[in-house]
Amino acid sequence: MADSQGSTVKDKVAGVIDQIRPALQRDGGDIELVDVTADGVVSVRLQGACSGCPSAAMTLSMLVERKLKADVPEVTELVSIP
Repeated sequence: MADSQGSTVKDKVAGVIDQIRPALQRDGGDIELVDVTADGVVSVRLQGACSGCPSAAMTLSMLVERKLKADVPEVTELVSIP
């Protein structure tokens, strides 16, 4: 679904992830947007140093999920896939 400016939820999510990406890259990691479902579930894949980091779950919930839900109200959940 697109908003009045033509942006889809997936476009908005991708924009937020692009804002977060530099912070992860500074620590040797990265994040890939895999999918956004119609009911607002965002699937991402952590890469590089982030994929095996013990703090990955906290990074996802405290940084990525919080920012996504604040900036894109349609997001209902964030899931990480291997």
